[in-house]
Amino acid sequence: MTRQERRHNRPVSIHLHPIVYWAIVGLVVWFAASAWTFFSAAEYMGLLLAVVTGFFFMAIAIPFAIWLVWRKNQDPDAMRRESISLRDWASGEFETWQGRRKATDAAVEIVMPIAAAAFGLMALGTVFYFAAAGAAQL
Repeated sequence: MTRQERRHNRPVSIHLHPIVYWAIVGLVVWFAASAWTFFSAAEYMGLLLAVVTGFFFMAIAIPFAIWLVWRKNQDPDAMRRESISLRDWASGEFETWQGRRKATDAAVEIVMPIAAAAFGLMALGTVFYFAAAGAAQL
């Protein structure tokens, strides 16, 4: 049996699962918290971080507001029929403009750049923090 035949009856989704969206929001908060924790010591850095945090907040708030309006105009019965568990969603396929992808692959490809930025900034801040602490001891 080929791989295509095994995945023949998998559910196809055009929407991400809500947990993927919450993961994105959590990683953006992690990024902002890392920036504030490690890089707010300079004189004008607080102002710059406030502006960048505002941009990140708006990048999350605008799609959230659009989603709230969309949800308000949906039929409640249709919303219950559309709800799917993460396990079922992940076992299915995700429809993109270029074609179908495995849902787990699509979720990883969407979340990975944000996770790399959040964890990378945390690692960079940690290195700078310990480097500054080591230089202070000299």
